[in-house]
Amino acid sequence: MLANILIDLIYSNHLLTYLNLKLNVMAKYSKSAGKKVEKVMKEKKKGTLKSGRSGKKVTSRKQAIAIGLSEARKEGAKVPKKKSAAKKKAATKRKR
Repeated sequence: MLANILIDLIYSNHLLTYLNLKLNVMAKYSKSAGKKVEKVMKEKKKGTLKSGRSGKKVTSRKQAIAIGLSEARKEGAKVPKKKSAAKKKAATKRKR
């Protein structure tokens, strides 16, 4: 059954179109969001990146990325929504 469909696609010259549709995936993050995270990571490496609320120096790589994505989100860049605390908690329970 599947073999017949593939043979039909090859002969009807639609194989490339089919593969392009299957492989063409939209980006989750915009280029501007990536540049913002890159800029924040450079600040972290220099030691000049400060946490927003407490004003302490950021040392965690994950925290620096989160700050960059948050700033990009505020500027209107394409960034996925933040996961809620309930979803994060449920995901960690499933891993155990």
